[in-house]
Amino acid sequence: MHLIKSFIIALSMYSIIPMVHTEWKEEDMKYVFIFFPFVGVIIGALVFGWNILCREFEIGEIARTLGIPAIALIVSGGIHLDGFMDTSDAFCSYREKEKKLEILKDPHIGAFAVISLVIMGLLYLAGISRIQDRNLMLIVCISFVFSRVLSAIAAVTFPAAKSGGTLAYFSDHSAKIVVRIVLFLEAALCIGAMVFIHSLQGGILVLCTGLVFLFYYLKCKKELGGITGDTEGFFVVICECSVAVAAAILNVIGDKFLWF
Repeated sequence: MHLIKSFIIALSMYSIIPMVHTEWKEEDMKYVFIFFPFVGVIIGALVFGWNILCREFEIGEIARTLGIPAIALIVSGGIHLDGFMDTSDAFCSYREKEKKLEILKDPHIGAFAVISLVIMGLLYLAGISRIQDRNLMLIVCISFVFSRVLSAIAAVTFPAAKSGGTLAYFSDHSAKIVVRIVLFLEAALCIGAMVFIHSLQGGILVLCTGLVFLFYYLKCKKELGGITGDTEGFFVVICECSVAVAAAILNVIGDKFLWF
């Protein structure tokens, strides 16, 4: 029963998918992070289906490109993008740690959040528009899952920047040992699938994801002393954008060198 309720809570918290109403009790939150990547599974499946639909019915490239981030935003409810914008404001403020944490709690957005959103959005659209290879697109779809697996691993492993907040609450009530084991297995499945689809390209994109994860840890530790719910959204956004851009570069290389 706890597993079912954890699944319901995870999808209710991190997506707009309608779920059965249930009371959120502390004991039901033990395994929420295990099911967080399932949101990525749904997004990845819809994106891949949309990509196939566009190819089969010759839907325009602009519609195909814009439809992919639209699907991710609609399913997730924009929760990660909200965190990305708040974190961008905090990081770009160049203030002391305490002031950055205050900025993260501020519901208003600043100029740096808007600028960062525009830059990230343009990079993502540029990357997605150039991915024509079906295998690369499938790997990108898996990255929706992988980014959330790594985000969940961070939630139960990395130090928190503050004792309060939603992330700290969920993390404190997680069965961390079990959750970590399952999440590492999920990560292994994502890595295995990406490499199986294309050993070289998949391996490069796995490495790219790992480097972004390392950057995220070091950046948050230096700037904030740990992670928050907002920084988790920041990671998911920059991770998926980095994979899209890297995949586009690989697609270009593949077009020039057929052996790649």
